[in-house]
Amino acid sequence: MVESVARLRGIRVTPQKARRVVDMIRGKQAQEALAILKFAPQGASEPIYKLVASAMANARVKADKENQFLDEQDLYIAQAFVDEGTTLKRFQPRAQGRAFKILKRTSHITVVLATPDVVQAAKASKKEAK
Repeated sequence: MVESVARLRGIRVTPQKARRVVDMIRGKQAQEALAILKFAPQGASEPIYKLVASAMANARVKADKENQFLDEQDLYIAQAFVDEGTTLKRFQPRAQGRAFKILKRTSHITVVLATPDVVQAAKASKKEAK
């Protein structure tokens, strides 16, 4: 019954490119997601690999703190999403004294790992609320 969260804020990867990578791992088992990210050719895969590894470490620490047994094979990615961060605005000189705007976009990436029993308990509580 462990759920852990890891966030990466202000990373210099556009949200559109980061979402392509996050979509590959959403819903997968955590170890499998690490294997996918390790060999993915996209540039955003390395920071997301580190983020998933950090979420696994957070789950380990949380389980130790609560005196619970945690099998890392049980962890899977319950949620993974990318939000848009601040946009850095730069200008590039163009012909005849004009300026061309360059937008350097950033992303906030969030990964939530959970064990299957946490998700089943959440679904059960939603059904009871209806």
